[in-house]
Amino acid sequence: MITKLAIFEGTVKPGQTAAMRAFVKSELVPLWRAFDGAHRVRVLYAAEPKDGNGAGGEDGPSVPLILQVDYQSHTDLDRAMASDARHRSRAMLPAFYEQFFETVTLRHHTFEVY
Repeated sequence: MITKLAIFEGTVKPGQTAAMRAFVKSELVPLWRAFDGAHRVRVLYAAEPKDGNGAGGEDGPSVPLILQVDYQSHTDLDRAMASDARHRSRAMLPAFYEQFFETVTLRHHTFEVY
């Protein structure tokens, strides 16, 4: 099993957390679930917000959103990275950032799960 995380580190604009989550649910999640080869898609939102915008504690970064996608194999991951749904979702990110985030950095991490 391969797990890929997309960690959205940053600060949501004041008063935009609910709208950001609604946009993710209606616009991005359907594309993320359509990645070729995706086995399971999970979206994680900060449960204990830092300054109202994302978990991180006083010393850590604010992380209001994480996308977790599990794949059965590296072949499935490769298919997903080449899929049309992935390219369409990536094309939406600049407008998503502009509308909902004051600051944002997207970090990707891939893990092998045993």
